[in-house]
This record gives sequence, C-alpha cells and structure tokens, in this order.
Amino acid sequence: MKRIIAVVIALALLVFGVIASIFNAMWASNWEDVFEEYAGSEFPPSFVVEAGDANSRIAILNIEGTIMDSGSSNMFNTEAYDHTMTVEALKEIIGDDSIKGVLLNVDSPGGGVYESAEIHKYLVEAKEAGKTIYSSMAGMAASGGYYVSAPADQIYASDETLTGSIGVIMQSINYSQLAEDYGIEFETYASGDMKEMLGGHKDPTQEEEQYVQGMVDSMYQDFVNVVAEGRDMSQAEVENLADGRIYLGEDAMENGLVDQMGYLEDALAELKENVGGNPEVIEYGRGGNNQISFSYKAKEFINGFIGDTEIAQIESLLKNRQGVQPMYLYEQ
Repeated sequence: MKRIIAVVIALALLVFGVIASIFNAMWASNWEDVFEEYAGSEFPPSFVVEAGDANSRIAILNIEGTIMDSGSSNMFNTEAYDHTMTVEALKEIIGDDSIKGVLLNVDSPGGGVYESAEIHKYLVEAKEAGKTIYSSMAGMAASGGYYVSAPADQIYASDETLTGSIGVIMQSINYSQLAEDYGIEFETYASGDMKEMLGGHKDPTQEEEQYVQGMVDSMYQDFVNVVAEGRDMSQAEVENLADGRIYLGEDAMENGLVDQMGYLEDALAELKENVGGNPEVIEYGRGGNNQISFSYKAKEFINGFIGDTEIAQIESLLKNRQGVQPMYLYEQ
C-alpha cells in the first residue's frame, strides 16, 4: 500500500511539474514554442548533423538495442530502439528524392524475426529507389543486427565488433517436472492436439517437436537467402558460416560478411565521397527528439520513488508478454 501511495504521489508531482513548466515557458514565449519543446514538431524526428546541400542529403538511421516493436518512445517507454520510428523514417527516406544515401548505425544483438524482416523490406525498397546504403557496425551487429545490414552496399565493422550469429532461436519453458514435484495438476480443454504446443506444462510430443523445428528451419532458410542475396554469395557459402556462431569484425571481413574495417565516421566519409558534392547530413531519432529526453527525466523521477529494480521488473514483464516468439537474436 505504501508503494502504491508513493507511485500516486510521484505521478501527481510529475503532472504538476509538467504543467508548471509549461505555464512558466508560456510566460516567456509563445504557445507554439512550448508545443514544439514538449511534443516535437515532426514524426519521425530528424535533425541536421552537418550543414550542406539540402538537395543532396545523407540520412543516418540508428538501429540500437533489441529490434522489437515495443511501441514509440513516450514518457513510460524510453527504449533505445523505436521500431515505429525506424519504419516511418525508412518510408520517408524512400519517398524523399533529396536523400541520396543512407548510413545505418547498427549496435544490436538482433531481435524479432518479423521486425528484422520489415526493416530489411524497406531497405531493399530504398535501394530500388536509388539510395546508396552503408552499414556501420558498432560493438554488436549480430543475428537480426546483421540481417538488417545485409542489403547494404558497404558494411563496416571494427576489430571489436561482434557480428554474424546467423540463425533462428525459439524457446519455451518446460515446467512440468516442477509442477509435478509440487503436486500441481493442469486441467486443459483444447480444440486440437496441437493447441497446447509449447504450453510448458507438459513434455512436447514428437509431432510438436518436428513441427516447431520445421518452422525454425524455414525462417533460417529465409535468413540464409537474405545474406546470400545481399552479399552476392552462394547458399552453400552462407550455410557454411551460418551455424549461429559470432565473428569478430576482422574474421567477418575475411569470410565475406563485412567489406571494410572502420568506424561510423569512416563509413560516413566514404558515403559522402560516393554521393559526391557537399551533402547535408541528417539523423533520425537520437538527439533530435525532445520528447525522448523529457521522457528519460520523467522516468528517472519515478525511479527515485519506487526504485530501479521494480521498474526493471515491470519493463521485463511488458516486453515478454508476447509469449513464445521466434527470434533472430544472439543470446549472451
């Protein structure tokens, strides 16, 4: 009860603080300025990193964190990766003739099969629209992080980059023995033999195991096809690399998964030369969205009342509410 009261008080103070800040800002400026400060003036948010020719631009798109659709960033969701923003940014890039090049800044262990495939789809459309795409891999670009990089015209990695992990993983928890030890029985009424598949309260049947493995194998083949097409490699060459293992950047370059060694600034410099002239460089997401920075402060404020541990537990429950899900994910 005390914790609930603390949360209510924290939220009340937060709302009061926001209202007070808005009225204070209105006292010194007009309503339009206040709205832009707190709500942002555009979606997807973008801002200029380097001035240049606005008719010949390069767009930096950050793909950082687990590639999952957790909703757009807001006061209670301040994830590093925003799938909605990423997809909308790609749609905008495809339709903007002034954007000649795209630089992916990838630092991700991968994520959902669907989300990774959706990003890949729009990147392929961007290439078909005449955009030159480079990918710069930071500390990690594994599994889905590599999947989204595969269509790039040039892929950069550093000596420290962990990449590869080409494969699919699908997990469930079998707690049937634990339930038996504690005398817990399950009364289940299902419409078909396979309806309880991966339920966790019983050992999977051979038919279930074969069916799920078939799904995983099918998605794995899609991954192999994406890499083979993007890297101009044969299926056999990709399959020889695609046993799920990770590679350091230099190893990935030797086996054909990476083109050049370097960092984000190196990839940007070469992409500028490729585009030619003096292109303006814009960036989507990071740094340009005041709502995100405001959300982070609000989250910190609430953490002070109910603690980081509880917030982390709530976030974990929300993230994993989807149940069993196939992933292009490198698990550490």
